[in-house]
Amino acid sequence: MAKQYKTAKTKTTVRHKMHVKKGDTVQVISGKDKDKVGEILRTLPKLSKVIVKGVNIITKHVKPQQEGESGQIITLEAPVHSSNVMLYSTKEKVASRVCYTFTEDGRKVRMLKKTGEIIDK
Repeated sequence: MAKQYKTAKTKTTVRHKMHVKKGDTVQVISGKDKDKVGEILRTLPKLSKVIVKGVNIITKHVKPQQEGESGQIITLEAPVHSSNVMLYSTKEKVASRVCYTFTEDGRKVRMLKKTGEIIDK
């Protein structure tokens, strides 16, 4: 669960800084789905987790909501901790750490350390 900090009147939750964003291609580096590659569908910064397409698939049994309706089994992706994924270069087919650099026009962008490929558009 997310850490709770109590202040005088309000309760605030911590939003963790993550090295990945929605839409990034990542490779899982540990766990049962190690070495799988997929795209990030959603980020959960309060839990420091990400949902990756085709990774950490779970089956959920759903009860029927109305009479006469049948139950169903749904497969969906469960969250993976952001520390267990690494940015992946589709051109070079290699996972790499991320660093930050500036372009000629002064924008700060993310870059893969191994390949030098710039991720941000």
